[in-house]
Order: sequence, then structure tokens, then C-alpha cells
Amino acid sequence: MRKSYLIIAGLLASLAVTAAPAAEMIVVCYPGGPVNTRDAQSAMGSMLRVVERVGQWPENRFDSLFTSKIDECRKQIAEKKPKFAITSLGLYLELRNQHNLLPVVQPRIKGRSSERYRVVVPKDKYKSLDELKGKNLGGTVLAEQSFIGKIVFAGKVDPASFFVLQPSSQAIRTLRALDKGELDAVILNEQQYAGLSSLHLQTPLEVVFTSEEIPLMGVVANSTTTTAEERARFGKALEQMCTDSEGQKLCDLFGVESFNAVDAAVFEPMVKLWDEGS
Repeated sequence: MRKSYLIIAGLLASLAVTAAPAAEMIVVCYPGGPVNTRDAQSAMGSMLRVVERVGQWPENRFDSLFTSKIDECRKQIAEKKPKFAITSLGLYLELRNQHNLLPVVQPRIKGRSSERYRVVVPKDKYKSLDELKGKNLGGTVLAEQSFIGKIVFAGKVDPASFFVLQPSSQAIRTLRALDKGELDAVILNEQQYAGLSSLHLQTPLEVVFTSEEIPLMGVVANSTTTTAEERARFGKALEQMCTDSEGQKLCDLFGVESFNAVDAAVFEPMVKLWDEGS
């Protein structure tokens, strides 16, 4: 009996030694978005399986943790200390020094790797941003007020003191509220603005503010816990994903044409604006 126990114990010890290493966690942050966490986790899982195959890693080498809550994102990045993360530009700017973040790839959407933000109002009601002081401003992007103030408004307007903010997790809800006269203005990112024509709103809208070009954020890496080779390999796998037969379906789902390697210098003007607004 004792001999059998020792044999089993030995086999278990051997299995423990040869067990696959724990998956590397990738934290995915989408502040203020309407995405269902379960759906997002599933989509990210499919994406990571493609990345593993294209990058020639073992299956399940990577795992993901998704959140649309900005405080939860800060917490998870601090606790998990991921080698790679997918963040908003605002979170990258906020956390880049604390977690040694370095941009790896940017998404390309409709031929562009940058976007503009716009404030829309009912036509002929307001002529400028100044006229909206003290008025109700809605939008999903208001989950990141510091980003809106420092980057979108380039430090010229503090959203919290200038407007009465009405954050929302759904752009269509804010636009319908604007259509009904329940909001004075809505701030939209590029994709949301592009979708306006499909909503068939009763009230014609016009733009009273358009931001400068702002680079899209994609995957970032912790530069102290990853090597240049690891960053290049992960980035290359993402660059190839949208040309892969299975990966292309996921890129189409995310509305992304491609992922492209990025020079961190692209973000230097944003870093300057962020630091000046501190």
C-alpha cells in the first residue's frame, strides 16, 4: 500500500513540475463603454487564440481580464502587473510613468490611426462652445473627464466646472436625449459621430467644437517586464492578425482594418498636453 502511495505521489510531483505555466494576463480597459463583459471576454479569448497561433505560442499562453470601469482598470493593472494591456489613450497617459507603459501597436480604422472628438448641438441653438457654459453635456467619453479636459479640449476647458456633465454608457441614449431636448449638447468620438446619419433623429444637429487629431490607442507593454524581442513578437502577431482568415473575422467585429506598429513619438504631443494640465 505504501509502495502504491509513493508511486502515485511521485507521479503527481512529476506532473506538477511539468505542468503548463500560468497564462499571462492581459488587462483590457474600455472606460465608459456599453460592451457586455461576458461578450468582451469571449471576443478577447478568440482574439488571443489567433495571436497565439500566428505568433507561434502554445495555446492558452495568454488570458484576458476585461473591464469598462476606470477605477477597476487602475486596480487590475496595479495588482496584475500585466506585461501587455489594451487601454484608452487617457489611461495610458495617466498610468504610463507609474507602470512604465510603452505603446506597441495602434488600430487603423477607416484608413486612419487618429480621430477627432466633436460636440454636437441642435442646429441654430448654440453658435460656439462658450455658449454652452453651465449647460448639460452628455456622452460616453465623459467617463474620462481628465482626458476630455487636457487632451480633447487641450486644457482650455475644464469639463467638470464648465458644463453640467451627464455621463452615459450608451451614445444612442444621449443622442436621443438631445433629440428630445433633455440635453443641450453631446460629445462624440469619431466612430459615434460617423454613425449619426443612421439614427434618423428628428432634430437636425450641428457641430460647435471639433478637436485636433488625437492618436488612437491600442496595445501597450510594461517596458520593464518585457524585452524588446517580446514586444516585437507580440506586435508582429497583432499586425498579422487581420490578414489571417480567422483573425479577419475578429477585426471586422471590432471595426478594425489592421493593427500597425507605432513609434512612441506619435504620442509625445499628447504627453505634453497631459503634463501641462497636471
